[in-house]
Amino acid sequence: MEGEAAYGFIVNVDAQGSGLLSDTEKPEMRRRLYDVTGTAFEQAGIRPPRLYQEDRGDGILGVLAPDVPPVRVVGEWVENLHQNLRETNRDLRKPLRLRVGLHIGRVTADAFGRSGRAVDLACRLCDCGTAKAILRAAADAPLVVAASDRVHEDFVLPGGRWVDPKYYRRYDVDLKEGRTTAWFMVPGRCEPPEPYAEQHPEPAADGPGGPPEQSGPRTDHPPQPPAAADTAGTADDAATAGTADDAPTAGTAAAGDDVATGDRVVQNVDQYGTGRIVVAGTVDFIDFSDGGGR
Repeated sequence: MEGEAAYGFIVNVDAQGSGLLSDTEKPEMRRRLYDVTGTAFEQAGIRPPRLYQEDRGDGILGVLAPDVPPVRVVGEWVENLHQNLRETNRDLRKPLRLRVGLHIGRVTADAFGRSGRAVDLACRLCDCGTAKAILRAAADAPLVVAASDRVHEDFVLPGGRWVDPKYYRRYDVDLKEGRTTAWFMVPGRCEPPEPYAEQHPEPAADGPGGPPEQSGPRTDHPPQPPAAADTAGTADDAATAGTADDAPTAGTAAAGDDVATGDRVVQNVDQYGTGRIVVAGTVDFIDFSDGGGR
């Protein structure tokens, strides 16, 4: 009844990269979007009036009646959607790739559509940066599913037809309402790819098990370049680089003799030019013409 909240299973679908399509390409994208999702609902035995759908431009918001078993959506509908996408993308130059957000909660109906915090969460999960990054990282996959923590606990963990909890991976995601836990799955893969692999490459595996699994987006920082002092040497290095034979000659000055006046100070250059030059002032001229290199 209009104006009264009722529990429903919420499915929000959004097309990845739709903003890059031209006006002439968008109608065909929308036709395929409705075809693959609608056919998947038919294949799972879910039809109006138990299914409400609302157009979102490059996506669709769906709300299922309370008597629809949610596991049928998490299992059969998701798998059928995956296979339908594979079929429709077979000959496409720009394949249709979808993100799906799943949640369950109170939904209020009115003359304009459906609303509620549960609807907001399903839409946020579908549109979150982690979902987008996972689908970008899974270059050959047409679909990523983002399930709320409640959907995962109540309908994924128990398993069922085409539902395997070990294929899901947990991430804490930042939404407009705050941080929340979500579970991500890419059909056809034993686990979703690391969403931030390009920004933060995985370390080399020490063995066949590879690096440990991350429970959330990586936060490690890239290594910083070494400080200048690491490569420039120290005063002690300069003092010990040569031998007693390397004392300053007439062409140079001893360290400290001319520092105050800004004249050149050159120490410890061996005959092959591979020693260390320590400059305390301004070097005007070094004469190597005598072949000694000092």
